[in-house]
Amino acid sequence: MKKILITGGAGFIGSHVVRRFVTKYPEYHIYNLDALTYAGNLENLRDIENAPNYTFLKEDITEGERMMQLISELQPDGVIHLAAESHVDRSINDPLAFVKTNVIGTVNLLNACREAWKGRYDKTLFYHISTDEVYGTLGETGLFTENTPYAPNSPYSASKAASDHFVRAYGETYGMSYIITNCSNNYGPYQFPEKLIPLFINNIINQKPLPVYGDGLYTRDWLYVVDHAIAIDLVFHKGKNHETYNIGGFNEWKNIDLVRLLCRLMDKKLGREEGNSEKLITFVKDRPGHDRRYAIDATKINRELGWKPSVTFEQGLSETIDWYLNNTEWLAHVTSGAYQHYYEQMYKNR
Repeated sequence: MKKILITGGAGFIGSHVVRRFVTKYPEYHIYNLDALTYAGNLENLRDIENAPNYTFLKEDITEGERMMQLISELQPDGVIHLAAESHVDRSINDPLAFVKTNVIGTVNLLNACREAWKGRYDKTLFYHISTDEVYGTLGETGLFTENTPYAPNSPYSASKAASDHFVRAYGETYGMSYIITNCSNNYGPYQFPEKLIPLFINNIINQKPLPVYGDGLYTRDWLYVVDHAIAIDLVFHKGKNHETYNIGGFNEWKNIDLVRLLCRLMDKKLGREEGNSEKLITFVKDRPGHDRRYAIDATKINRELGWKPSVTFEQGLSETIDWYLNNTEWLAHVTSGAYQHYYEQMYKNR
C-alpha cells in the first residue's frame, strides 16, 4: 500500500486534499500531520476520520528531531506539504513565527525525507504547495508565469519564497524529486474566518462592519478550493519532476467589487432588503506593503495536465455562502474557539 504524508491536512486547503485522497484512493494510506494551531480544525474532517486508510498525527514540523524520527518510521512514498502560516497580517505582527514554520519547518521535512529516501529518490516525491505572493505585485496588465522572478513584499511571502528555494536546492544538491505549485487566493467551505470571504460572510450574518483596506481596488485572482484539490491530485500523480506549476482561477476581482457581489448574494439568501449589507462596508487604513494586484497564468497546468476551473466565481461563491449558512455550528465553534477541544474529545483515548 502506498503511503502519503500530507502536512497541514486539518487546515482549509489541506482538509479538502486529505478528503479527496482518502476517498478517491482507498489503496493509499493517508497520514494527516497537523500541529492543530489556531487554523487547524479536525472538525473539517469528521466525515472521514474513521476511514480505514486514514491516520491523524498531531505533530509539529518545527521539531526537527521528531520529523526525522517520524518519517524514518513511516517511510512515506510521497509528502504533500501544505503546513504553513499563511495570513499576511499575522506575518506583519510576528515575522519570526512565519520563518519558524514556513522556512525551518520545511527544511526539517526536507532533511527527514532526504535521509529516509536515500537510494530511492526516483520513487518518492516531495510536493510543496506555495503561493502566488512570492512573485510580488503586478501593474494593471500582465500575469504571473512560472518564470516570473521572485519579489516578495511581506514577511509571509518572503518566508514562502525562502521555502520554495530550499525545496529546489534540495532537488539540485541531493537529487530529491520535487514539484512546486504556486496558487492564487483560495475560497470555499471550511476556511478559517480571518480570511476575507468567510470573515465577511460571518460579519454580514451578524450585521457587523465589513472592513475594506485602502481604496478597495486591490485585485486578486480567486480559486475555488475544490478545484485546487483536484489540481493538487493531478500534479501529484502526473506532474513532471523538478517542475513548477501555477494554479489560478483565471478569475480577477477587485476587492470592492467582490465585497459588493458578496453583499448582494447574502442579502438575497438571507431574505434581506437589497443594499442592506452594502451599508456595512467600511474603508479602513491600508496595511503595510500591500501588493496591488495578483493574477496567475495557469496555461501550463492546463496544457500539460488538462486542468481548468470547474466553476465560475459566481457559482463557487454562491456554493460557499450556502455551505456557511448550512453549517452555522461549525462557524460558531470556530469563532468561539470551541473547535480546539475536538482533538481531545476524539483522540485522547486512542
